[in-house]
Amino acid sequence: MKTTMSHTASAISNNYLPEEHDLFWSDLKDVISTNSGFQRWALERGLDASAQGSTLDVLVRSYLKQTLETLAY
Repeated sequence: MKTTMSHTASAISNNYLPEEHDLFWSDLKDVISTNSGFQRWALERGLDASAQGSTLDVLVRSYLKQTLETLAY
């Protein structure tokens, strides 16, 4: 529940309503999942890049986290 609240607080502080935040994340997740970088990342790890639902959500979040950590170095 804490995560949902922080996402909501973040969305509201960025002038997004929770519904808009969910829509924005859904669209962003779809775009990222069709990106060649994501596809290659998933293939290199033996993951299913064509996953759907919460599995795709976890994969995209992992991809973004790892990508941002790499960029931070």
